Amino acid sequence: MIGQFGVGFYSAFMVAEKVDVISRRAGQDQAAMWSSDGLGTYTIGPVEADQAPARGTRIVLHLLEDAADYAQAPRIEQMVRAQSGHVPVPITVKDKPDADGNQVADGTALWTRPKSAITPEEYKDFYRSVAGQWDDPALTLHYRAEGRHEYSVLAFVPETRPFDLFDPDRKGRMKLYVRRVFITDEAEILPRYLRFVRGLVDLADLPLNMSREMIQDSPILAAIQKGLTGKVLGELEKTAKDDPAAYARLWDTFGAVIKEGLYEDFERRETLLRLARFKTTASGGEWRSLQDYVAAMPENQTAIYYATGSDLDRIASSPQLEGFARAAWKCCCCPTRSTASGCGAIDWDGKPFKSVTQGAADLSLIPLAEGADKPKPEASDAVGGFLAFVKETLGDAVSDVRASDRLTDSAVCLVASESGLDRQLEKLLANAGQLPAGSAPVLEVNPAHPQIERLAALPESDELRTDAAHLLLDEARIVDGEPPRDPRAFAERLARLIARATA
Repeated sequence: MIGQFGVGFYSAFMVAEKVDVISRRAGQDQAAMWSSDGLGTYTIGPVEADQAPARGTRIVLHLLEDAADYAQAPRIEQMVRAQSGHVPVPITVKDKPDADGNQVADGTALWTRPKSAITPEEYKDFYRSVAGQWDDPALTLHYRAEGRHEYSVLAFVPETRPFDLFDPDRKGRMKLYVRRVFITDEAEILPRYLRFVRGLVDLADLPLNMSREMIQDSPILAAIQKGLTGKVLGELEKTAKDDPAAYARLWDTFGAVIKEGLYEDFERRETLLRLARFKTTASGGEWRSLQDYVAAMPENQTAIYYATGSDLDRIASSPQLEGFARAAWKCCCCPTRSTASGCGAIDWDGKPFKSVTQGAADLSLIPLAEGADKPKPEASDAVGGFLAFVKETLGDAVSDVRASDRLTDSAVCLVASESGLDRQLEKLLANAGQLPAGSAPVLEVNPAHPQIERLAALPESDELRTDAAHLLLDEARIVDGEPPRDPRAFAERLARLIARATA
């Protein structure tokens, strides 16, 4: 049955217990009716002329009881607009054969018209209908591809974030049409880091009866994804070059999503790095490209340093950045933790990305920033002895305790070892259950801090030294956004310290 008559008949019997097809050729007096209940047989016979249309075909569905709502005008109109609103013939819904009816499709498709014949208002109206949003499109991409595969594209970049932008499934919302007939909105037409793009692709050479699974595996779809992704990224690059202010607004809105491509799309990483924008310790809150960052780097700076966190204020107050503010180095601030997972193996212009929470940073190589205070002398013997005592006391809780050249105001901070993961990335993986146990951090101590100098001057027999060693580690953990490892022991040590201070 399906092989003879196609998927249209199959879909008809999903809602009807019987289907009649009455047809008359133009200029003929005789008409015929095909009828079937869909169980394997059918009949064909003549029908009276007054029971047939003057010309053409009438299809009558005898609806099943549980499909009666398909005879309601609102239901029919909604389906036509969603599935076939752009087929090249007008569609009218009538309550009765002799009624005027309501035209729900005019037989035109906006994307098939030349760009020069479409007004900005028409683009806006179509964007709002396809995206389900009420803002204006920030960018419009309309073109037709010809050659090995023929397809039309009408895509929009919204001005505001769609409500489902951070949906855990990260699905795109591009619609797939074949010869103006809607097929699916679940095909992966664009990579997930471009899921904010709204619009459609209309194919000319894909069978209408192909399943969704076959469509997803089709080499035609893979070719379209590659071409369309390049076009979208190219349009973003063009905007960044021609209108930096407009692109800065786009990056504010969608930058956190685009940066996902840094660790998902290695093929286009170079392009994505050109598109990426960062706020640095010297940008005054403005977005900067990597080209801008590298051009402003001091001569001796050999790496692009970055810091990640939940928000810019938290990053700016991080103790690991204190030394960078004193030196003439500039640091990229990334207010999304996911960026850390994409930066580890990246380099730009021959300069690798390096986290400020990872390994040692020899800031003495860089001249001081203008107006910055000179660093204090190296640690005294007493402070050196105290650091060795702290390392012995903390044991396996830390991998090392060392004097820091990055701290200027804070007493302590935590960093990863030279071969360890960025601290924020380690937390991200641990929270996702992909890292059973994080490596022991390095405790860096500011040897010139008054608090450290006073603790180092305590007699070796003073029990406060032991409590202080643990409290310094807990202080560093709290500043790093983590709770003390043993809250009860932390409270007890703090209570003993307060009791001593008030005695």
